Formats: sequence, C-alpha cells, structure tokens
Amino acid sequence: MKKYLVIGNPIEHSLSPKLHNYWIKQNNINASYEKKLISEDDIANIISKVKSEEITGINVTVPFKNKIVPFVDILTKEADQTKSINTIYYEKGKTIGHNTDIAGFELGIRSYGYNIEKKNIFILGAGGVVPSIIVALKKMKASNIFLYNRTLDKAKVLKDNFNYIKIIENNEIPEHIDMIINATSLGINKDDKIDLDYEKIGSNKFYYDIIYNPPQTNFLKQAKIFGNNTENGKMMFIYQAHQAFSIWHKVFPKIDEKVIELLDK
Repeated sequence: MKKYLVIGNPIEHSLSPKLHNYWIKQNNINASYEKKLISEDDIANIISKVKSEEITGINVTVPFKNKIVPFVDILTKEADQTKSINTIYYEKGKTIGHNTDIAGFELGIRSYGYNIEKKNIFILGAGGVVPSIIVALKKMKASNIFLYNRTLDKAKVLKDNFNYIKIIENNEIPEHIDMIINATSLGINKDDKIDLDYEKIGSNKFYYDIIYNPPQTNFLKQAKIFGNNTENGKMMFIYQAHQAFSIWHKVFPKIDEKVIELLDK
C-alpha cells in the first residue's frame, strides 16, 4: 500500500486526508493518506523516508512550504519560481518539490466567477503560500498588488523576488482596493482577529480568505457586516489537491457537488 502524508504545524485543521482518501476510494487505489504534526527538525527524516520509498508522496502546509525547499533534489518550474513547495514526490531516484498552489488559487478564484484582470489586490501576510498567490495574480493580469506584513523584513524579501508588488507599511490601507486576501494563518483559531479598518475600506469589495477550516473566519464575518462579498479558500484547497492527486496517481479525480459537500460536513 502506498502511503501519503500532509505535514505541518498546526495540522489538526487540515481536511487533506478527508479529500484524498475519498478520491483514493472512488478510484480504487491501494493507498492511504494521513496528517502528521512535525517540527522543523523532522524535515530531513521525512524526506529520507520519501527517498527510501517508505512514503510515496507528501503535501506541505504551514509553516514549512519555504523551509522544506533545501531538502529536495529538484524543484519544478513553479516551485523554483516561488521558492515554495506544497507537493513532493519521488521520480527516477530524485525527490521532486512541486507547487500546485498557483494553479489551485487561479482555478479556485475562477470557479467563483471573479475576474482579477485590472483589479487592485491587497494581500495580508507574507507566508509560504503568498509567492504562489502573487504569481497567480500576475498571471491573471491584476492591475496592482499591494502587500502588508507585520514583519517588514519578510515583506521586503518578497519585494526582492517580485519587484512589481507594492509594500504597505504601518498597516496603511491603499486607496481603490477591489480585493483583500487574508494569506495569514489568523483565523484558524475562532478567536483570531485581524487588525483591519473594514469601515474605511468600504463596501462592495471581494474578501478572500485562504483558510477553509473554519469556513467562516472573523475576517470574513466582519467583511460581510460592512456589505462585502466573501469566499474562503475551499475551492483553492480542492484544486491544489486535485493537481497533486493527478501527479501522484496519474488520475484526474472528479470535482463535483459530492466533493464540495464532503468538506462542508
């Protein structure tokens, strides 16, 4: 039986096993998929298990998407472009780090019928998934990409890699914003709140939270109060998983109402 893992810290909120095991069963694949809480010190050992084929594939989540990069043998174009990995597999004696978050974000946003072209986007956070979001937004022809992070140094690293983004300091809200993205982990815990002046930003904006569990974070709840459209990261999550599944199993699993309902339970 092939063994797959999603690794992260925290990891309890992850619905990856629920989704992947559903698709594994639907496609009669002899495999299992589990979640594993790890620390940074565990990364080398986990990758060695991929090399020994004890583990067939790995998904990577917060906060290891960047930190795991030096441990794999080869980066795909997407992983190299973002210096971010969320999918690992073993091929021809090499561990390969890939990034399905770029496609996951783009397909997820398109599934909501939202057109990014010529829009001004404001990203909150500078964590492991943000480079993927930036690349996807650029590909989708966003007009301007603004970014704020509490730690300015992290934001400046992103600016060095993507010189077309605009760094916001002191939590100043840019004018004429169309879409606000929470790309931080604030919201996984129900008491988490983001320091954002929703009233000043105004109404009729699109608020998007990459967090999908819980489905309604305080970020989205507050946005709704002030008359905005909101979506969580569920469809991004489904599409990035769909891409990883197809790489590992050479099968394109179905994305239908049953899959979406499965994650809503």
